[in-house]
Order: sequence, then C-alpha cells, then structure tokens
Amino acid sequence: MLRLIGSLSFLWLLMAISTMAQSPPVLDAGGEPLRSGVEYLADPAVADVAGSLTLVARNGSCPFYVGQESARSGRLGIPVIFTPRNPQETIITESTEVTVTFSGVSTCVRNTAWTIGGEDSQTRRRFVVTGAEPSYFQINSRNQLGGSYTFQGCPQCVDEPDCGRATCGTAGILIQNGTRFLVLDGPEFTFMFVRAN
Repeated sequence: MLRLIGSLSFLWLLMAISTMAQSPPVLDAGGEPLRSGVEYLADPAVADVAGSLTLVARNGSCPFYVGQESARSGRLGIPVIFTPRNPQETIITESTEVTVTFSGVSTCVRNTAWTIGGEDSQTRRRFVVTGAEPSYFQINSRNQLGGSYTFQGCPQCVDEPDCGRATCGTAGILIQNGTRFLVLDGPEFTFMFVRAN
C-alpha cells in the first residue's frame, strides 16, 4: 500500500511540474486564448499607429511582403492563422513555435505562409515575406496582463551543430516610401490579436 501511495505521489509531482513549466496562453483582445486554425487580425497594440498586417508590394513587385495597412487606408488587413509546430497543441502559448499564414490568397504566390527573407543590403534588416517554406515564429508578451505581444522569428537551421539563436530577431515595422513592412533586426513593434470571425 505504501508503495502505491509513493508511486501516486510521484506521478502527481510530475504532473504538477509539467503544468508549472507550461507557458501562459497568448490572449486575444477579448481575453480569450488564441487557438490553432482560427483567423485573427494582427493589429497594432498602440491605437492610431496604423492598421492590421496584410500583404504589400515593394519596388513594383508582387505583394508578397508582410506589411501593415496605413491608418488612412480604411482597410482591415488580412486575417492570419497560427499553427503550432506540435500538431497536438490547440492553444497558442507564449514562446511556442508557430507558423503564421494569411487566410487570404495572393494573385502572385500560392503560399501565404510567413518566412524570413535574407538580409537586405540597404536596410540591414530581414523582411518577412510569403511564398516559400514557412519559418517558425514565437509570440511573446510585452506586459504582465497580456494583450500586447511581439513576434520573434527564427529561420530554419540547416547545420544542426552550428545552430544557435543568434539568427533570431524580433519583428518591427520599417517604413519605405510610405509603405510599412514587417522586418526583423530593428526596434520591436507590439501587436494585439482580434478574432476575425
């Protein structure tokens, strides 16, 4: 009997430790946890800055850059869908690796999943683009109550022994010729998530 009680106590201890080790859920603007497969608008956490994230063009190219609607455009942007790396997870938690995909389609590319582009020689930033193999991103809280979050992007690592987090970067907004682009390696920008449906 003592052995059974000891075994049960050990199992309860393991369950308590695993529960404590889990990251808190990312919350939408209504205070509900983000869910895998649900559409959300990624809006600025600071009011009157600009609009939701969307697809934008750069230098006359197809609109496969991730950018932000201007405050004056009056457009909502395109909803995004978060998919955790672990397909068993249904709630998006902070610091969990997720892919981010626009729910809309583009006339130029078939795939609207976000990926991290190469470093731009002029800006020294990495633009977040679509149309290639998806990169993994993490969503991290910027205040204790939730509601204000940043994206961190980490490109896929090819050389396992040489992999590190040195190539990861926090996403911010870069303005070029009046267009707002989502980029890594600059000042961070905070977002909140509004359920689209």
